[in-house]
Amino acid sequence: MKIDRINRIHEMLRDVHNISINDLCDTFQVSKNTIRRDIAELEQQGIIKKVYGGIVLAESSGNPEPFASRESRNAEAKKQVAHMAAGFVHDGDVIYIDSGTTTMHMIPHLTEKQHLTIVTASVHVINAASNYSNLNVLATGGSLFSPSKAFVGPQVIQVLRRCNISKVFLASTGISLEHGATNASPLECEIKRCLIEKDCKHFLLVDDSKFDVASLMSYCSLKEFQYIVTNRLPPEKYQSYCTANRIQLITPDTIHKEEVEKPTMMR
Repeated sequence: MKIDRINRIHEMLRDVHNISINDLCDTFQVSKNTIRRDIAELEQQGIIKKVYGGIVLAESSGNPEPFASRESRNAEAKKQVAHMAAGFVHDGDVIYIDSGTTTMHMIPHLTEKQHLTIVTASVHVINAASNYSNLNVLATGGSLFSPSKAFVGPQVIQVLRRCNISKVFLASTGISLEHGATNASPLECEIKRCLIEKDCKHFLLVDDSKFDVASLMSYCSLKEFQYIVTNRLPPEKYQSYCTANRIQLITPDTIHKEEVEKPTMMR
């Protein structure tokens, strides 16, 4: 029955957060039109949000989702995104690595860098980077915000304004063309806004479940990034937006294309 199917979809989302329409059709052995009607009802109730190819559990705007539950979701995609982003870091850089369940995976891919300084408010980034003596880590300090395992507050802003940063790697709990890059925590949004104002290169790291999702607060428009790094090509409207605003879209496909073209150019 419809009501049982809708309740089951809600239960499934509590476990995995992100489900594709095809998976729902296979699970319930119903048509896409049937599933879309179920999705429309769940969306009207504010339980879910539609994303490219599927649905995600809607966040409570007043209660950011705990770090641990976000960390395990889409883990392989997040690691892939972080690996690609780390490829833009060079010896001698001073970089900021944001708090987030994607950005923290950059550290294992930076361990061979020399004279690299990492500025961060993330407890996880601090802990991971502290295992490598060649990585210089500047922790911002501040008040610990438990849901994101990161430091927040005026002290963080003061430290960041004094730092000469060459590259900023930011996370987001959801992005859209209408609302830009968004986050569930107002305290973290203030830090991200401060970083966007820095005269340097800005990278946005998001897995594909973050597209067409808007969280509580916007911290900048997407055109303020020079690079968007994600694990698969987003919908065409995002590709067109990136082209129009001179944003470099980094995906496994674009990186593979560059690797194929390089030998051709050399010949």
